[in-house]
Amino acid sequence: MCYTNTFIQVAPDCPATTGEVPVARGEAQSVPAIQYDLLSRHPYRFIQDELIFEVHVRHKGIPKEEVPRRRSAIWKELFQKPHPCLRASMLPKRYGWGVHYDHKGRIALWAVDSKEYARFASGKSGGPQLLFAMRNKRP
Repeated sequence: MCYTNTFIQVAPDCPATTGEVPVARGEAQSVPAIQYDLLSRHPYRFIQDELIFEVHVRHKGIPKEEVPRRRSAIWKELFQKPHPCLRASMLPKRYGWGVHYDHKGRIALWAVDSKEYARFASGKSGGPQLLFAMRNKRP
């Protein structure tokens, strides 16, 4: 599912009170760390499918020089199965990041303690549709 004009608020049971940067455990970067790196360095650049693809390529360690040549095949193989949206990402579930999809579906992160987060989450008319990230535990 690709959202447009939507703001995903942190999960109701998110333990973070501020936006926390995910740290890598071990040598390989975690999926949330890669997502954070891409979205923090390039706000409103990626739509969801492009982000999923780029995270996959980096997480699997596919060499950069190989990606242009194999892009179509990697894309086709990757999207044969459905992928969860960012409501299921650890960024809004654990690390305190709200996820904004603009009118074209491009994505940016906003820390839960930021003015921008508060503005999006205010629910004022004309603002984005509001959703919560998925809970970490069942209520």
